[in-house]
Amino acid sequence: MQRRHLLATLASGAALAASPFARAQASYPDQLIKWVVPYPAGGGTDVIARSLAEAMRQTLGQQIVIDNRPGASTNIGADLVAKSKPDGYTIMSADNAVLAFNEHLFGKLPFNPERDFTYIGAIGKFPLALVVNPDFPAKDFKEFLAYVKANPGKVNYASPGNGSPHHLAMELFKNRTGTFITHIPYRGAAPAMADVMGGQVPCMFLDLASGLPIMQGKKVRVLAIGSGARNKLLPDVPTLAEVGVRDAEVFAFQGLLGPAGLPANVVNRLNGDLNKAMSTPAVLKRFADFGMEAMPGTPQQFQQLARAESRRWGPVIKAAGIKLD
Repeated sequence: MQRRHLLATLASGAALAASPFARAQASYPDQLIKWVVPYPAGGGTDVIARSLAEAMRQTLGQQIVIDNRPGASTNIGADLVAKSKPDGYTIMSADNAVLAFNEHLFGKLPFNPERDFTYIGAIGKFPLALVVNPDFPAKDFKEFLAYVKANPGKVNYASPGNGSPHHLAMELFKNRTGTFITHIPYRGAAPAMADVMGGQVPCMFLDLASGLPIMQGKKVRVLAIGSGARNKLLPDVPTLAEVGVRDAEVFAFQGLLGPAGLPANVVNRLNGDLNKAMSTPAVLKRFADFGMEAMPGTPQQFQQLARAESRRWGPVIKAAGIKLD
């Protein structure tokens, strides 16, 4: 009886090992990997993904192709990945929108950011800074705050669009400072920046990835930065905390996701190769160009960050009454 049980166990184990799924996972990766970017080609998220994909290709030994799926505030790309086969051959760049904002901005999503993804690892974050047109009458943060308080509703601010990190950063700022500044949404960061530089709109929160060249070129005046410490690329710019705005750290973050149910060995392999890629000279240079802070770590740390950001921004979105559907 025991002998028959042992033989049956061995046979079932052999059958499992011989199954196509088991063989595929044991040899992962053995085919091309698709990396979904929920934004158009050429933007910051796309550039970062392509840099990482090239570095990871060398260690994974497989081609990684970027598949741009923009639209619906990242929901198109995210839904595609959430419904993909959990075999490690479809992954995606995910940011604040996918993981922290959209579940509060939309009444109903086709996916659940906590349940329908496997968290692979954080990529990095870059802070947002409060900037004004150089001709704006306020020369520093103190003067800016005094001006907007003296002119409630009369000062406009730009953003790349409703529900963007830039939009929500200003709403958090307004909440913390008791100010009333009117939102002017644009279709993307470039036209918003152009109008702030041109003086059509006096101010905005701007991410370093998009705005570092115009900040360093003095085409806008940087009043404060929403990071926990001063940024080495803008060492003379105080943090929001330094100028008296507490609990107002504002940053955009990115990470790598797959569909729910990715096998542990696939997650571990991708996480390890992602962390290695972030230490390569080419990727480090790209991050430096964007003012981005690399965030190597575990899948669990990435998920904890994403869920903490969702809990932090949900009340801000609700208080501001922002909806995208």
